[in-house]
Amino acid sequence: MHYVDLDRWSRRDSFLHRRDARVKLPALLVFLIALATTKPLQADSAAAFAGLALVGIISSRLPLLPVLMRASVVLPFTVTFALISFFSGDAARGLSLLFRSLVSALAVVLLVATTPMPALLHAASSLGVPRILVLVLQFLYRYLFVVMDQAQRMRTAALCRGSALKRHHGRKRFRAAGSALAVLFARSYEKAEGIERAMLARGFDGRMHLLSPPRLGAADVTFLILISTLAIAFRFWFSRSA
Repeated sequence: MHYVDLDRWSRRDSFLHRRDARVKLPALLVFLIALATTKPLQADSAAAFAGLALVGIISSRLPLLPVLMRASVVLPFTVTFALISFFSGDAARGLSLLFRSLVSALAVVLLVATTPMPALLHAASSLGVPRILVLVLQFLYRYLFVVMDQAQRMRTAALCRGSALKRHHGRKRFRAAGSALAVLFARSYEKAEGIERAMLARGFDGRMHLLSPPRLGAADVTFLILISTLAIAFRFWFSRSA
């Protein structure tokens, strides 16, 4: 778990961390829909939506710059479409696309950084997300750490042997990297099989159960109403004033 900052951040304690994931998911959905349908997106409306996301980050005591860096991973994909809009003579649309993508990613990162993944997937299952999809995501999340652990062990072993990759160039370097990748997935698959047998021995029934199932409280309902009301109010106010 220590390899991923988002997972470590999600174990902290704040008002947003304590909210039930079953209200944070609908709140995020309302926020994203309101942001996507606010037209045109001008400076005042952009500041309102961005400010709402920033308030969530600051109140959760998350590191602002690392969160922004993780949200910015969407920019390489949206920059392409923004450039197309720019060269077609619609620069405002390109800038709007960039901003919407960044703020949307920021809101998603905020959700993941304040909600442990098991609780998030449990909430998705409770809200009607297909069971097979939730199960695939659960195993992907859990086995991701298996692959990362095996990669770290192989890297340490390679460094102890003088890192053979550094002594090769061109095609030999590519072959060495391919061999290392094959060994990594072979070891990870073997480890995953052991984990599966251990889960079956403990009575795994196709569902991931939480040790302490959450209970909806008044603060959770109030949070959902507040965020949804603000997002919808921003959407209609700025669309009407435009």
